[in-house]
Amino acid sequence: MENSTGLQTNTPVGEFERQPVPSSQFKDWRKFLGMFAGEHAAGTEFVIGPLFLTAGVSAFDLIVGLLLGNFLAVLTWRYITTPIATAERLTLYFKLEKIAGRKLVTGYNLANGLLFCFLAGAMITVSATAVGIPFDMPMPALTDTTPNSLSWVLVVLGVGTVISIVAAKGYDAVSKFSNIAAPWMVMVFLIAGIVAAKRLGVDSFSDLWAVWGTGSEPFPGQIKFTFWHVLFFAWFCNAAMHLGMSDLSVLRYADKNSVGWTTAAGMYVGHFMAWISACLMFALYLKSPEAAAIFASGGVPPVAPGPLAYEVVGIAGLICVLVAGWTTANPTIYRAGLAFQAIFPKSSTVKVTLVTGGIATIAGLFPAFAMKLLDFVAVYGFILAPIGAVIFFEHYWAEKLGVTKYYASSKGIQFNAAVLLAWLISMAVFYSLSVYQGVFLSFFTLPAWIACGVLYLVFSKIFQKK
Repeated sequence: MENSTGLQTNTPVGEFERQPVPSSQFKDWRKFLGMFAGEHAAGTEFVIGPLFLTAGVSAFDLIVGLLLGNFLAVLTWRYITTPIATAERLTLYFKLEKIAGRKLVTGYNLANGLLFCFLAGAMITVSATAVGIPFDMPMPALTDTTPNSLSWVLVVLGVGTVISIVAAKGYDAVSKFSNIAAPWMVMVFLIAGIVAAKRLGVDSFSDLWAVWGTGSEPFPGQIKFTFWHVLFFAWFCNAAMHLGMSDLSVLRYADKNSVGWTTAAGMYVGHFMAWISACLMFALYLKSPEAAAIFASGGVPPVAPGPLAYEVVGIAGLICVLVAGWTTANPTIYRAGLAFQAIFPKSSTVKVTLVTGGIATIAGLFPAFAMKLLDFVAVYGFILAPIGAVIFFEHYWAEKLGVTKYYASSKGIQFNAAVLLAWLISMAVFYSLSVYQGVFLSFFTLPAWIACGVLYLVFSKIFQKK
């Protein structure tokens, strides 16, 4: 059965997976501020910050690149994602089903959900490095890809189980937990950065430049990062959420478009302050006798968040790493659960989210997802971002160009070839350029997004005319 808006109403509502969020459920900016701050001041920040140093970045390139790149990300959320979220108040997955058809969107949802599971798995890995310290657990090295001990497996399974149960309780539980944890967690990040800076002898910007001002040669297996690498990475590390429209599923609860500005809490608290704090902690570790011995033996020092934070601020650092990974894994598993729930609409959201958490936990057993986070985040954003262009370009230009909106739903078809062709062609062309020209993948995220949107309108015009 469908109502006057063409939305199905014969499925359980739960989290309003297949109907617009009613006005009684709208939430103001306060509900989002803590969630975005908690989500992006996260356990992964303890990994990404040090990875910038392993890429040999200079202080100027890092600080200015993050300032501008994060600002571009906030603008993207505010002016590209949020207006569409509040206009129709549908999840990404149901909206895409109406455009692309159920068969096509099933494949997309599977890819989307799995990528989010792998990302959540990296966050579970991060939290596990904190839990394992009291048990003297061997930490994963930068080059590790598989579990290195039984204790590692047991700790990851325990952490993943708790995180999955909270995520399964729904959006309100996720938001509540983030709002409680975010202020304390942010304070620990800040204090850790200040303590690390003091121990490095940093009392001014000139001192900061002396720590790693001109950069260095990248570690083995890492590429050299410049200002442009930092800017585009900061802009597009969350491309799946803003350009890719995944945050339609969260921002559909916003009472007004200005809620989009609350993403700045995540960008400048998490992706600026927390990344730089983590850089300083790793810089401090690199000056330790242990790191010097590893370098002397031809090895690569580990990037394990738990030990780094514990060395700087003790038990508070361990708790911060644990909670930070938790607050990011929660909404990520929630998003992945919605993707899988769209594939199995008759299944309860709780059951699907628990299964999703199980997949994320298994992924967390493999340190490669966390240790190669810069590469993984660039790839998953590049894959998922272009499909958001289909939504954006249809929303603003379909009617002006005589293209039928929600074509699959209006024609009762299960597969819209225009979407698949636009997505695959844009990804194939720009991914090939990245590989064969040796160019950092984040540089091609925006061109691939624009190309996908344009190709979708062109193919739709051709196919619909036929």
